[in-house]
Amino acid sequence: MRLSPALAYGCYYSAPPLKHLLNFSLRHHRPTHSTPLLPTTLSLSSQFPNPNFVTGNCPFFRMERFWAGSGINKNKAMVEHLKTYGVISSEKVAEVMEGIDRAFFVPDGNAPYYDSPMPIGYNATISAPHMHATCLQLLEENLQPGMHALDVGSGTGYLTACFALMVGPQGRVVGVEHIPELVASSISNIQKSAAAPLLKEGSLSVHAGDGRLGWPEHAPYDAIHVGAAAPEIPQALIDQLKPGGRMVIPVGSIFQDLKVIDKNLDGSLSVRNETSVRYVPLTSRDVQLRGG
Repeated sequence: MRLSPALAYGCYYSAPPLKHLLNFSLRHHRPTHSTPLLPTTLSLSSQFPNPNFVTGNCPFFRMERFWAGSGINKNKAMVEHLKTYGVISSEKVAEVMEGIDRAFFVPDGNAPYYDSPMPIGYNATISAPHMHATCLQLLEENLQPGMHALDVGSGTGYLTACFALMVGPQGRVVGVEHIPELVASSISNIQKSAAAPLLKEGSLSVHAGDGRLGWPEHAPYDAIHVGAAAPEIPQALIDQLKPGGRMVIPVGSIFQDLKVIDKNLDGSLSVRNETSVRYVPLTSRDVQLRGG
């Protein structure tokens, strides 16, 4: 459900030799291609106390720049770079991202392993690899074998396929995307990937629908991921989150936070901000198609 003609980009990682996390966000004003942008100059303190929002390139140590110069052309090399720059610390997440080749989910003509969001048609995008890795790590404990997961705004199906490998055939993963053409193409993408047997067996499915309403049929969910920014957390998704479950969702309008929401066993919620990000809005199908 990544909407509007803007590409959303947000990430955080440590770039050696720095030991501080660098929080930043990047927004392009219209979908173009995956070539590097002109650099933007930004003054940062040595402590990096606050996230910085910039237009243009990411400031300081840009993973995108390292990747462009190193000519990464293999999925495993992409994962190794995410590990090197501190984005991936979990061996399970690394294993899953190595198992689901991103090239099957990126439209032809784009560099699949380049650390940037990319347009996928219908005013939607696929997130940058570092954001996928971040969300997988945040949800890892809630993506154990046999658990249930919901991917709202499933787009190309990449993260949905990763979820399916993590929960396995005894689990259940549902992707919801409100553009039927993207649902069809995501199913085709998944059929080329290591998650194809799970799609065939039925433990993984992708549906056309309004993700803001969730997918009650297979609720409650141990893990819910939302791939676009909501002005507030949709109540339907809270209701479909299992006690002990976790939701990761960007919330806000111009300024956004990637929120981690844990539902306690008594039904109460614990909410924290993981990092500042820039996603495009979670909205209706008609607004998305208008690019509004």
